[in-house]
Amino acid sequence: MKLERQTEILRLIHEYEIDTQEELARRLQENGFDVTQATVSRDIRDMKLTKAVGENGHLRYTLLQNQAKDTAGRYVRMLRDAVTAIDVAGNLLVVHTGSGMAMAAAAVIDEMSWEEIVGCIAGDNTIFCATRSVDEAMCVKDKFQKLLEKF
Repeated sequence: MKLERQTEILRLIHEYEIDTQEELARRLQENGFDVTQATVSRDIRDMKLTKAVGENGHLRYTLLQNQAKDTAGRYVRMLRDAVTAIDVAGNLLVVHTGSGMAMAAAAVIDEMSWEEIVGCIAGDNTIFCATRSVDEAMCVKDKFQKLLEKF
């Protein structure tokens, strides 16, 4: 449950400019997670989240780009658990996941900030990652294979 909650936190802070633990707890509760402010506080500390200035000029929670190895390892484990298959269709990388896991996996992919990926769109169990070329799509597939060591 903790891993699912923390991947949802990652998705929420990527999608919204969340600046308080209370707002994060409220959004988690709206998405079916039974959390307290204390739980959210522990997750923020465990995930090593920080506050940075958002687009609107206000502080917001964010994941440090040079995140600690333990946090990075947690996200790799999440991707290993979520991803079931990867394929290439032209300049699109098609990532298949378990049911209901695509949004969280796409948030992790976005946080990895691979320069070849222009953007991701996630459904329930499929993610489309757009690249600029077929060669870049193949390069990203190779990166995923090395990262996940299962395809």
